[in-house]
Amino acid sequence: MKRRKWDAQTKTRIVLAGLEGESVTDLCRRYEIRPSQYYKWRDHFLSNCVRAFDGPPRCRSQGNLEAENTRLKKLVGELTLELAGK
Repeated sequence: MKRRKWDAQTKTRIVLAGLEGESVTDLCRRYEIRPSQYYKWRDHFLSNCVRAFDGPPRCRSQGNLEAENTRLKKLVGELTLELAGK
C-alpha cells in the first residue's frame, strides 16, 4: 500500500465526522485508511483540542520584550521628570 501524507485539515474533517456519529468503518473505507489510523488521529485530536481555547501563541521572548518595554518607559518617565525639574 502506498503511503500518503494527510494534511491537518483533512485529518480534522475525518475525525470530526467520526465524532459526530458517522460510522468509523464507512469513513475508513471512503478515505482508504485503517481503523487504527483513524483512532490514532482521534486520540491525538482529543488530547490537543484544549489548545483551541488558548490565547494566541506567544514566543518565549515576548515576555522579555514586555518587561524591557516597561523598564524603558519607566526610565523615560524618570528622565522626563528630571529634565522638567532643571
